[in-house]
Amino acid sequence: MTVEAVEDLLRRLTPQVLGAVVRRYGHFDTAEDATQEALLAAATRWPVDGVPDDPRAWLITVAARRLTDLLRSEQARRRREDDVARRLPPERWLAPPADRRAPDDDSLVLLFLCCHPELPPAAQIALTLRAVGGLCTAEVARAFLVPEGTMTRRITRAKQRIRDSGVPFGLPTAPERQARLDAVRHVLYLIFNEGYASTSGPLLRRVDLSTEAIRLTRMLHRLLPDDAEVTGLLALMLLTDARGAARVGPGGELVPMAEQDRSRWCADQIAEGIALVSAVLPRGEVGPYQVQAAIAAVHDEAPSAEETDWPQIEALYAVLMGLSDNPVVALNHAVAVAMARGAPAGLDLLAALAADPRIAGDPRLPAARAHLLERTGDLGAARSAYEEAARRSMNLPQQRYLYACAARLAGAG
Repeated sequence: MTVEAVEDLLRRLTPQVLGAVVRRYGHFDTAEDATQEALLAAATRWPVDGVPDDPRAWLITVAARRLTDLLRSEQARRRREDDVARRLPPERWLAPPADRRAPDDDSLVLLFLCCHPELPPAAQIALTLRAVGGLCTAEVARAFLVPEGTMTRRITRAKQRIRDSGVPFGLPTAPERQARLDAVRHVLYLIFNEGYASTSGPLLRRVDLSTEAIRLTRMLHRLLPDDAEVTGLLALMLLTDARGAARVGPGGELVPMAEQDRSRWCADQIAEGIALVSAVLPRGEVGPYQVQAAIAAVHDEAPSAEETDWPQIEALYAVLMGLSDNPVVALNHAVAVAMARGAPAGLDLLAALAADPRIAGDPRLPAARAHLLERTGDLGAARSAYEEAARRSMNLPQQRYLYACAARLAGAG
C-alpha cells in the first residue's frame, strides 16, 4: 500500500480508534496523545511492513499500550481506573473487542463529547476538527485565522477542561444534545467545507473529509430526524458534493461551475438533497442551512449555467443575510446581484465589503472582484485582482487557476 493510501486509511480510522480508547479509559486528553503515537507508528511501519489484517484492532492495541505507559509514568493508573469504575457501570469498563463494532458509532459520540458545554464555542469546533475531522493543528489554525501556536494552546486547554469535567464517554441525554447541537452542526459544516474546497495544499478536494462529514451528518439525522437544520445541513452537503467530481479537471485543475460538465454531477445525490430540502422547508421556521441548501438546489436544477435562476438565488441570499452576519454570505450575495442585475451593481457591494476586516485578506474577495471586472470589460483591473487573489490563496490548484486567468487577460490586452 502506498504512503498516500496509508494516510487515507489512517484518517478514516482516527475517530474510531480514539473513540474506542476514550470509551475504555475515560480520559480524552491522554487517549488522544496515545492515539496520535499509534498513528505515527502505523504511518512509519505500514508502508514498509504492510497493513495488518485488522488495522483498527492494531491501532487500538498500540494506542492502549501507549496510554497505559503514559498513565504509569504519571503514577496515576490505579486512581484513574478507579475513577472510571465509579462513574461507569461494569459492562462499560472495557471497550468491546476491536473486531466487533459498538452499536453506536464512536465517531458520533466523540463529536458530542468535543462539543462539551464546559468549552467555549471556538474551542468546541477546534477540538472536533482535530479529533473527529482529522485536520492537523495547522489546518485548524488556518480555519480560525490564528497562529498555529495559539491553536495548539487552545486545543490543549479544551482537552484539559474535558478531563477535569469528569463527564463519561457516551451520547448525552436529549436535553444535553440540544444544548450542543449548534456547535455540532457548525463543526460538521466546517469539516465538509474543508473537504470540498481545501484552504491549502496540493489538492482542490479532500474527499475523505467531505465523505466523513456526510457520514456523520447522516448519523446525526438518523438520531434527530425532526431537526430541520440537521436535515438542511445534510441536504446542503449532498447537493454541493454532487458537483465535486466535475469541479476538478483531469490534471487536478479547478473547473469553475460555469464550465463544468453537468453530466458528471451525481444525479442520485441531487435527487436526495432536493427531496430533503423540499420536505423540510414547509415545516415552519427556516434556518441558514436550509436556505443554503435551497440555493444549492437552484444551481443543481439548472440545465446549464446560462439558465441558472439568478434572481431566485439573489433573493435567497438576501434571506440568508438576514439570518447570518457572515461576510462570505455577503460576498456571495454580491455575486448573485451581479449575475441578476449586472456586474456594476455587484462591484458596488464588493467595494463596501472590502472594509470588513473578517474578509479583507480572503482570496475570495479579489477573485470575485476580478470576475466582475472582467465582465465589465476592465481587463487591466481584472488582471490585477486575479493576481492579488492568487497571492492570497494557499491552495495550489486554485492559485494556478487564478494566475492562469491573469495571464489570459494579459494576452487579451
